[in-house]
Amino acid sequence: MQSVTPDFSVLKAKMKASWMAGDFGQIANYNVKTGEEFVALADIKRGSRLLDVACGTGNIAIPAARSGAIVTGVDIATNLLEQAKRRAAEEQLEIRFQEGDAEELPCADHEFDIVLSMFGAMFAPRPERVAAEFIRVCKPGGLIAMANWTPEGFVGKTFQVTSKMVPPPPGIPAPILWGVEETVRQRLSNGISRLSLTRKKAHLNFPFGPKDVVAFFRQYFGPTQVAFSRLDDRGQSELTSQLESLWTDHNQATDGNTSIEAEYLDVRAIRA
Repeated sequence: MQSVTPDFSVLKAKMKASWMAGDFGQIANYNVKTGEEFVALADIKRGSRLLDVACGTGNIAIPAARSGAIVTGVDIATNLLEQAKRRAAEEQLEIRFQEGDAEELPCADHEFDIVLSMFGAMFAPRPERVAAEFIRVCKPGGLIAMANWTPEGFVGKTFQVTSKMVPPPPGIPAPILWGVEETVRQRLSNGISRLSLTRKKAHLNFPFGPKDVVAFFRQYFGPTQVAFSRLDDRGQSELTSQLESLWTDHNQATDGNTSIEAEYLDVRAIRA
């Protein structure tokens, strides 16, 4: 079978539009604590130069700056960068936010002591380029850390439900492969002196029930919006039903709210 080579310029434009749809800041508000916990494990020294890749609305960049790091955040979605800038300004934090692609970072070689990405760079379509760029911009002896959803975890399951009904472009590796230990070892096999991979849990808590969570994501999460827009009424109804069942089945709350443990792979690599 002949392999399909995607038109990456077209693909990237569609990805950017997808992440700029809706209002991801509404989703990110419920993930602030996970970002703070992820940053705390980086053992940031005051004055360290830190890059947050696919920074979104600043859930990594802001706590990193609070810790005394000199922070740069890059993302393809300019509307998310504007939200991040406003949040930083409210706390009087000096953070440089700029438009940038995880596969072609607008940064110098060996510029950063720490390179982080939480649930962001894993979505770039060419993971080998992401790995190479992370290694390029990190100083020797510096830390590269990622938080990536696993295929077996709750978020990975939601991706699989959606991708069955709305198939991704051919020739693109699934983002959740960044949550597979063996795959990460292969992708970070060069330029890394030490690699630690640990499965952890993120807590997804919402003050409303599972059905309302699905509606919330459909309203505010760009990729979910785009997925639904590609389905007819019957398909939208079926996808809604499947997602509601998944959220309901995994919900640990008994008070009408939603509380779910979502597994992710914590990746910590030391640049050689």
